[in-house]
Order: sequence, then structure tokens, then C-alpha cells
Amino acid sequence: MSPAEEFEELRPLLFAISYRILGSVSEAEDAVQDTWLRWTAASTRPASTRAYLSAVVTRVSIDVLRSARVRREEYVGAWFPEPLLTDPYEDPERSAQLADSVSMAALLLLERLTPLERAVFVLREVFGFTFSEVASAVDRTEAACRQLAVRARRHMEAGRPRFAADRREREELAGRFFDAFREGDVDALRALLAADVRMTGDAGGKAPQWSEAGLVGVAKVTEVIGVLAGRLQGAGVVLTPHEVNGQPGAILYDREGRVLSTMALDILDGHIQTIRSVLNPDKLSHVGPVADAWALSRKTGEPSD
Repeated sequence: MSPAEEFEELRPLLFAISYRILGSVSEAEDAVQDTWLRWTAASTRPASTRAYLSAVVTRVSIDVLRSARVRREEYVGAWFPEPLLTDPYEDPERSAQLADSVSMAALLLLERLTPLERAVFVLREVFGFTFSEVASAVDRTEAACRQLAVRARRHMEAGRPRFAADRREREELAGRFFDAFREGDVDALRALLAADVRMTGDAGGKAPQWSEAGLVGVAKVTEVIGVLAGRLQGAGVVLTPHEVNGQPGAILYDREGRVLSTMALDILDGHIQTIRSVLNPDKLSHVGPVADAWALSRKTGEPSD
């Protein structure tokens, strides 16, 4: 197998590692491309191409994350990861870890970790790398990596929500929610939402949204969805169910088929606990051509912050 073929075979893994460290599709793609350039410039071939390339993309991603954290601290409103519609990497033996680690909730928890803790957790807990391989990737001792892993695991377990285990049940409930959303059926929505449901969005100051702080509680969320549904329908907006970050979700398109936003649902104990929308156009270009949300807002009379 040629070096190029080896790299292409491992590309899905490299992207999957980088995306979980960075929470950004575009930055992960850039990190993989940087890894490719370093791979082509290498004068010798390693004993394990998988371990070597995984270490390179991890180091590149840590560097990018360290610089990105400053920008995220200055970000306008809530910051969410760029929506991932399809995870390119599959491993039947680690499918549960892979699916859980890519959810919006898990990625937001990872944001609380230091770059090193995040990288160690992703390599060890999600992808099952040995501590020897992890130590080589982050340039720390195995003992230090074990301590980093313990701290990271403790933080993740303390904040991790427990999603419904039955995938079919989640999809069925999400389908009912999206039907009710399209129709603005407040009564149907009320039965599907948790009492303390939270509806929030990431617009980054570049798209209109109902509230930067988010909406909490059935009454507020159903009231807003009821009004929003009518206005979107009148503007020809189409809501298409689609898995987002491994969870039930949807993509909203304008009448020309351009992307307005994505929506992801957290479902717990048979109810929708959280509704997260990504509206920032900078985070949607990989999904498809992006709509002018401000123009649509002016047409429909939607409020903006």
C-alpha cells in the first residue's frame, strides 16, 4: 500500500479525532490537511502509521484549540460546535463511545477541559488508544496521561446527561416533535417537552434569534415555537429531519433550498430536554449553500437581539 493510500484509509479516523478535540468541521478538515502535508514531508516511515498519524493530527488539533479558546471566550452569545451530519469513522467495537462522544452535549462538556485533558480523553476513552500511544501523541509521560484521563473522566461523568438508550424510541419521539413544530401544534408540543426544557441557539451575532440567553420551561418554549412555526411556514421554510451529531435533529431550508439552521435534540426519560440550534452562517457552509437569515427575518417579522 502506498503512503497516499495509507493516509486515505486513515483519513476518517483522523478527522473524527480532530473534530472531537476542536468541535469544528472546518478546523478538523484543516488539521487533517496539515497532517497530510507533514506525512508527505516525512523522510522515514513509522512502525505504526495509525499511531503516527493520530499523534500528528492530535498535536495539530491541540495547537489549534489553544488559539481558538481565546476567540471562543470573546464569542457573541452561546457557542456550540459546528453541526456534524455524518461521522465518517466507524468501529463496531466502540460504536457506543463514538456516538456518545460526538453529541452536542458531550462536545460542550469537552469544552470545559484543558486542551491536554480533552486530547487524552478523546484518544483513550473514545478511540481506545493505549496509554503508551496517548503519551507519545501529547508528549507527556504515561503516568501524567493516566492522571489527565482520570480528571477528564471525572469531569465528563459529572456533567454527562443520560440519553434514552432506545434509538427507535428517540427517533419516534423526535418525529412527533418535528410534526408538531411544523404545524405549530402547541398541545402536542407540550406533551413532548420536559418541564424544564431549554431551547437555545448559537447565532454568533451573525443571524437573528429569539433569545441569546435561551428559553427555559414548557410555556415559553411552546409559545415561541407556535409563533415561529407559522412565520416560517409562511416564508416557505422547510424543516427536514436529519441526524445531527449522532442525535435526532433537523435542517431548516429556505424556499430556495439554502440552509438556515440545524437543530439537535437531547431526549431524556421520554421527553425532549434540550433543543439546540446552530444559526451562525459561518458554521453551516459545510452543510450546504447558506441562506440570508437576516433577509428572511425582515420578511417574516421575527424578532432579533
